[in-house]
Amino acid sequence: MAAYKTLKGQSIRQVASDPTNPVVGEIWYNTTTGILKGYMNLQGAWESGGFLPSVRRSLSGAGTKTASLGFGGYTTTSTSINTTDEYNGSSWTNGGNMSTGRRNMAGFGIQTAAVGAGGIVNPSTRFSNATEEYNGSSWTAGGNLANGRDILAGAGTLTAGLAFGGYGEPPGSGEDKAFTEEYDGSSWTAGGALNTAVRSNGGTGTQTAGLSFGGDNPSPGVQTQTEEYNGSSWTLGGNLPFGKEASNGGGIQTSALSSGGLTSTAVTSGTEQYDGSSWTATGNLAIARWGLSGDGASKTTGIVFGGAQPSLTASTEEFTDPLIITQSITTS
Repeated sequence: MAAYKTLKGQSIRQVASDPTNPVVGEIWYNTTTGILKGYMNLQGAWESGGFLPSVRRSLSGAGTKTASLGFGGYTTTSTSINTTDEYNGSSWTNGGNMSTGRRNMAGFGIQTAAVGAGGIVNPSTRFSNATEEYNGSSWTAGGNLANGRDILAGAGTLTAGLAFGGYGEPPGSGEDKAFTEEYDGSSWTAGGALNTAVRSNGGTGTQTAGLSFGGDNPSPGVQTQTEEYNGSSWTLGGNLPFGKEASNGGGIQTSALSSGGLTSTAVTSGTEQYDGSSWTATGNLAIARWGLSGDGASKTTGIVFGGAQPSLTASTEEFTDPLIITQSITTS
């Protein structure tokens, strides 16, 4: 005869307090709280982090989940701000202000060695070519971009950076750009052009292994296209599941994360992971938003902050894959 546990299953353990070292899949009933709980693998998921000191969108970012930098952008007025904020993994504090308030810049690097390039100073002063460098406490001027533009993407480090795509010069053209420029810590030089001119694209990676995805081009519109940079030229990668612009990118070329943004019809909370050839949907942001910023080391870890829903937000969210946590179990 079959054993009882084979026919009926094992009983759920009753405990006065949650176990201190559970295993994935374990379920128990806490008699003190009267709650059924389990230790579960939620795969990729976002959790709330500390709030920015102020709401804003179109800001730039650099760093990692536990040492992030958010700078520039704008709040409830149309004037770009020069504020810099530093994140330690739980809360934000003010850092040194940029020399000039700007939004929609390319941002890259780490918290103590970051770059902001290009952007919009105010509605009547677009297509900035200025570059500023952050040392962990203050900003100083760097070399100017050869082609001033805004709504562009960035990747890499202070001494080996990339800026690509965008909207701007030559003066009077006001067109989406395929320009790529490479930064060595003091000056920019021309790199290989994107296959498709695009603005408001997501970007991440390194100078010799960059990634551009999504964005907008008036013809044909919001993009699904992904392009990969090898240090001299761009080639096509796997398309996003759906077109979006003004999203955030983090990670490296073979392990990237795309979060939030605008589709052709709505603000999205969608998050996708890239493995070097294709994108796969993972856990959604808690707050759908566009014009957000953030960073991350790979497709399994990341951070986003700020943005609009359309109302502006100061919310920070942190991504972990897999996220293994103790979860209450209900019938709903």
